[in-house]
Amino acid sequence: MNLKKLNDYRWEIPKGYVDGMLVPGIIYSNEKMFQSLEKEQVLKQVANVACLPGIVRYSFAMPDAHWGYGFAIGGVAATNPSEGGVISPGGVGYDINCGVRLVKTNLKVEDVKNKISGLMDTLFHDIPCGVGIGGKIKISPQQEKELLKDGSKWAVEQGYGIEDDIINTEENGCLKGANPDKVSSRAYERGKGQSGTLGSGNHFLEIQAVDEIYDEVKAKVLGIEKGQITIMIHSGSRGLGHQVCDDSLRVMQKAVAKYGIKLPDRQLVSAPVDSPEGKDYFSAMACAANYAWCNRQILMHLVREAFEKFFGKQWQDFGMELIYDVAHNIAKLERHKVNGRETVLCVHRKGATRAFPSNHADIPLKYKAIGQPVIIPGDMGRASYLLVGTQKAFEETWGSTCHGAGRAMSRHQAIKFAEGRSINKEMESKGIAVRARDKNTLAEEMSEAYKDINMVVDIVHKAGISEKVARMKPLGVMKG
Repeated sequence: MNLKKLNDYRWEIPKGYVDGMLVPGIIYSNEKMFQSLEKEQVLKQVANVACLPGIVRYSFAMPDAHWGYGFAIGGVAATNPSEGGVISPGGVGYDINCGVRLVKTNLKVEDVKNKISGLMDTLFHDIPCGVGIGGKIKISPQQEKELLKDGSKWAVEQGYGIEDDIINTEENGCLKGANPDKVSSRAYERGKGQSGTLGSGNHFLEIQAVDEIYDEVKAKVLGIEKGQITIMIHSGSRGLGHQVCDDSLRVMQKAVAKYGIKLPDRQLVSAPVDSPEGKDYFSAMACAANYAWCNRQILMHLVREAFEKFFGKQWQDFGMELIYDVAHNIAKLERHKVNGRETVLCVHRKGATRAFPSNHADIPLKYKAIGQPVIIPGDMGRASYLLVGTQKAFEETWGSTCHGAGRAMSRHQAIKFAEGRSINKEMESKGIAVRARDKNTLAEEMSEAYKDINMVVDIVHKAGISEKVARMKPLGVMKG
């Protein structure tokens, strides 16, 4: 089955590429990246998703897409609940609401250039990270239920932040519909004591310098200028979210038979959005999403405290304000136009970022004129980006864009590729101070293990589904 090149940045997978496709697939890519997507079975996964009952218009993949469980990581799909549309845990992933927040400061590169090593030591000492590492926040079972229901609001009410932090978080840091009673005791157990922890793998905390401004007007609205220091925090729902996904997959396997759902890949197990199984998954998934927002809120509070400790001043003196926080792995009920009519759709974004346009009701008032901030982290040796959403994204991709660089090697391949090298020393030679719990983490996360973030962002910018505002280069990186 021939693929159709629509333009320099969009490719179509026609219906029939996989038996049972209900809609075509669309891949955002350029010629160079498209070749790797073919090798990685991304095209097949995009086509498989196009078989989901109730899917609307297209199954999408962003340029950072790579193989994942069920959906490709970088996959986007919307289903229509009123037409039997399903919700699929594979369309959200195991790390529910893995996401990223960007904090600005009034510090400049010259203020910190000789202090990065000491600052990273303080952050590494004060912020828990690593596999299974517990946090400093100890809460009762009742408080944990409140946390799962209220998300960022719970953290702020406990003193871990300010009201503006909530305003500048996607969904105000709380996905409605969360029901803590739908979360298993095992998930509670795994999440207990992990609030305010970074985790491991690709999760990170990064001190960055703004090194490029692409749109001065939008940058001014966002409070960003060249030479400024920013902080990026990337983490998710930890063991709780992983367990919620695991629990739901077992339920969904039975639901597929119960509702007569035919799928080309068992990893796409689903249930109708409006079914008891679908509603239960959404309620538990929303709890995990809220846990993740609360987690990042507490992490930001710990970062502010670490800056206070290191510099001997209040965090407000450094202007440490949250620009925005975005989710990467989530399913949401959103209003979009289908055939000219506003319709409630279940939008799955797995390794994809919401990118709503200017004047949309769901973005903060101060960003109404420019569109939703879109934060795209890169690998630890290259760069990260700040973009904004567009009307074209809202009309074309359900208001979605890429989420990062996207892996080019598996973790095992990366470790093998790094044999005999000191990634730590290589990073130091680039002027980047690195702190990590495990040397294998650095090998897994080295730049060569990822696609080129500059190319990924260039594609979504030129395709018009988000617009570049600024680029940040890493000065200090903390990994689990």
